[in-house]
Amino acid sequence: MSDPRTTPSIFTRGAVDLGALRPASKPAPSTPAASGPAGPAAGGPAGAPAANPGGAPGAPAAVIDVTEANFQTTVLQLSMTTPVILDFWADWCEPCKQLSPVLEKLAAEGGGSWVLGKVDVDANPRLAQALRVQGIPMVVAVVGGQLVEGFTGVLPEPEVRRYVDAVLKAGGVQVAPAEDPRMDAADDALMGGDLDEAEAAYRKILAESPQDRAAESGLAQVELYRRIEGVDPAAVLAKAAADPDDLDAQRLAADVEVLSGQAPEAYERLVAAVKRSSGEERDAVRKHLLSLFTVAGPDDPAVASARRALARALF
Repeated sequence: MSDPRTTPSIFTRGAVDLGALRPASKPAPSTPAASGPAGPAAGGPAGAPAANPGGAPGAPAAVIDVTEANFQTTVLQLSMTTPVILDFWADWCEPCKQLSPVLEKLAAEGGGSWVLGKVDVDANPRLAQALRVQGIPMVVAVVGGQLVEGFTGVLPEPEVRRYVDAVLKAGGVQVAPAEDPRMDAADDALMGGDLDEAEAAYRKILAESPQDRAAESGLAQVELYRRIEGVDPAAVLAKAAADPDDLDAQRLAADVEVLSGQAPEAYERLVAAVKRSSGEERDAVRKHLLSLFTVAGPDDPAVASARRALARALF
């Protein structure tokens, strides 16, 4: 069973022609706005640092100001070696003041693995227009001279971290799974058998981060443990074998198999039950199988295979 926290990037390359943003002539080195990636940053609304604290000599600053004049050197050229995440903001934007400090904190923690570029949309309207900024705060990234799609609005820090990790992976940077104390506490409650506490913790995470795959998996595991609480696994499997048309027995047997490390067998059992059933009973088996997929996580090869088998059984 794969770890549902280690999912691949959901961010895809965009179609914006970044080459069109290159200036006709390179700005003069003496122009303050044209400072290169290793030059000083003027700072964003929350006071961006001028350099990467503790970084290697000559490394780019953790947070830099990006303008129409210096976009080529500060973003395009730098992105060939270091991913650049762009934060579009304005001084009047209150949500920007919530998101920017989170991005700046993560940039400082990044140790030079990526650079945060601050773009004041009021001072750089052409740049905002070229990158199709329709609302702020807006975050996108540039990796290898190509645009990586981002998000608009304020996200919780764990989701921002996941976006940064996705950008780093797109740039070929090895990323260790980020630790989430909320998830650790929920997992500890689950492993300790406190299903009520675990459920409350997972639901709280999902209320804050509705797309959190790990929390979805954890909640599905809580439901799974509740279904098999107090049952005799051997008796459950024997009953299911004796009566293949007893759909309740097949669902419970599949639960036992998943918790016994036999998930592929559980999936096969329920796909066969889908084929033998119809109407509401069939839909109940289908939904049960989908809940077991959630327990495993989307990257489990057995899940991908079982999804294909389920599609064939249904259609």
